[in-house]
Amino acid sequence: MALFNFDFGKKLVNAFSREKLTEEVWQEIHDALILGDLGPTTTKAIIEKLKKHQNIKKATEITQAKEILSEVLVETLQVKGKPTTIQFNPGELNVILIVGVNGTGKTTSVGKLANLFAHAGKKVVLAAADTFRAAAANQLQTWAERAKVEFVRGEDNAEPASVAFKATQKAKEVSADVLVVDTAGRLHTKAGLMDELGKIKRVIEKQSPLSEVLLVIDATTGQNGLIQAKVFTEAVEVTGVVLTKLDGSAKGGIVVAIAQELQVPVKFVGLGEEIDDLKAFDPVDFVSDLLN
Repeated sequence: MALFNFDFGKKLVNAFSREKLTEEVWQEIHDALILGDLGPTTTKAIIEKLKKHQNIKKATEITQAKEILSEVLVETLQVKGKPTTIQFNPGELNVILIVGVNGTGKTTSVGKLANLFAHAGKKVVLAAADTFRAAAANQLQTWAERAKVEFVRGEDNAEPASVAFKATQKAKEVSADVLVVDTAGRLHTKAGLMDELGKIKRVIEKQSPLSEVLLVIDATTGQNGLIQAKVFTEAVEVTGVVLTKLDGSAKGGIVVAIAQELQVPVKFVGLGEEIDDLKAFDPVDFVSDLLN
């Protein structure tokens, strides 16, 4: 990962490598974390971990400071008991439900995921369960053609759950490895739309267990992305996050906040508009870029 805009990482390392960690320096570290989009709760947790680190008082050089910072941040991003990679069950249909608010790059991410899985040798089916916008289904169909994978859509304004049901049937008939179900973008404040996600989930699970529920978040929205993640997690038990637009003005700290506060790992990051611009998330690489 090389396109991130993480200037705050420099401020963080510089503050942390001072000769003495005075209260003034800790305040500097606090401010750098806040500016980096970690938010007050995660910032407090990270500082507590740093202060308790056994080698904190020995960090008199910048390399030592970076090592301690790296260790704490990587540990936070590696959510205990929850892998940062997709866990495929060989010989079975793996169903991935994609959720999120409007404008996060959700449908584009579905197409990129299909391409990623297809290149890994998986047989993939895409389902357009966003039935309220014909443009969304058309867009997804274009992505399916680019990724050379199968595609299922319903009639305009059809019940989204019925499309998910139809797609699950189709995926099983063709012995697909992966079914990725795109859903309509919805505001996390709309209870009815959130309930609809639960219905889609239940309909799928009548035929096949859900392997993943991935929430797509725009990294440039900062702490608002954390609020979205909280509501979606309560509605459909989100298992991972796809973080988009990290090539823009995003500072990246929202990744740490989601892992720390929700115990939900980031699994993929979007770094651009091309079909190959979606990468599996690697906490070690991420932190290395953050601090370098």
